[in-house]
Amino acid sequence: MLFDLPDSDTLYDALLARDPSYDGRAYVCVSSTGIFCRLTCPARKPRRENCSFYATVGECIQAGYRACRRCHPMAPAAEAEPAIKLLLAALAERKDHRWSEPDIARMGLDPSTVRRVFNRHFGMTFLEMARLERLRNGHVALAGGSKVIEAQIDAGFSSPGAFRVAFARLMGQPPKSFSVDALVKADFIDTPLGAMIALSDPTHLHLLEFADRKALPTELRRMHQLLKGRIGIGRQAPMDLLEKELEAYFAGREARFSVPLAFHGSDFTQAVWRALVSIPAGETRSYSQIAHEIDRPAAVRAVARANGANQIALLVPCHRVLGADGSLTGYGGGLWRKQKLIEIERQFA
Repeated sequence: MLFDLPDSDTLYDALLARDPSYDGRAYVCVSSTGIFCRLTCPARKPRRENCSFYATVGECIQAGYRACRRCHPMAPAAEAEPAIKLLLAALAERKDHRWSEPDIARMGLDPSTVRRVFNRHFGMTFLEMARLERLRNGHVALAGGSKVIEAQIDAGFSSPGAFRVAFARLMGQPPKSFSVDALVKADFIDTPLGAMIALSDPTHLHLLEFADRKALPTELRRMHQLLKGRIGIGRQAPMDLLEKELEAYFAGREARFSVPLAFHGSDFTQAVWRALVSIPAGETRSYSQIAHEIDRPAAVRAVARANGANQIALLVPCHRVLGADGSLTGYGGGLWRKQKLIEIERQFA
């Protein structure tokens, strides 16, 4: 449930007092500047008649306001957690280290608190995230032609069996299920919001998902079935183009993607995905608006399901769809990423 806002006078008093208890629960939109802020924003306080208050970032965006550059109301809450910042920095420096709870304790952090914080923001623990990084090392080794035992060593796993199980948990299938001469191949692509896994043939992109998405193994198993197991590990030409276009996107230079897409879904589902692609960067839609655009106004729930089934993140921008009330509804890559993507795209409006 959304937080029920008190009356506007109470919220304006909280704004003047920079009351931290409303942080992340209420936002002020200032008509004289066209921006929205946290109530704790250090900027000069606006006049009462210029203020309106909303419970969600999505409502502020829908009302036509842009995020304040001083208080960063769109910044994911995860970035404000000292433990997360510290551990992510440590992980970036030691990706091949076999992290454990004693390692966390030696950094002066409480392991149980770290577990809760990471689960809340990322849907996985820090140790699971570190394990994912080590699995990536194994993936790179396999893509380079190494045997499973060599990939296991590169990934820092103590046994081939443990590596196979962990690899299958991430990729949906054990290493031996990925053929050497397959036309469709899987590879990692780095982004400022985390590693992504791409699936591509020589001409078209079939899948692009954040590597820590919980549904990724299921999606990859489905792709194995659709392609009759003809999936390998390595690079295809569209991935190089995709990497360049993603770099331009996150740098704020360009929001258009030219990588050809291969859709795997029903006619209705593909119609929804094409409608998503047509949403300009910097704009948002509701599920109801999408339903009307595809001439199926009564199929709002079906549109929501098709939106959630999207397997090509960012290029098929399901993150540009908000709830009817303007709230940031569920996103497979995590709401913190959805917030960040919408913030990035405001500059393209």
